[in-house]
Amino acid sequence: MDTANIIKELRESTGMNRKEFPEHTGIPVRTLEDWEAARRTPPDYIPRLIDYQLKYEKLVKQKEEVDDEK
Repeated sequence: MDTANIIKELRESTGMNRKEFPEHTGIPVRTLEDWEAARRTPPDYIPRLIDYQLKYEKLVKQKEEVDDEK
């Protein structure tokens, strides 16, 4: 799978649109659009970092939910 599709799938997995996702991750909107359209290619580590950030946020949210149940 190419990087453009990976970035797009990561964004879509959050349910965020192309405006919300850059605000959430700190990536400029135009940069994200260029990556998803394959006009530019981010360094290889960027999709991994985004994936890591999203997984970390999910784990934190799950932990907070467990703590709230206590």
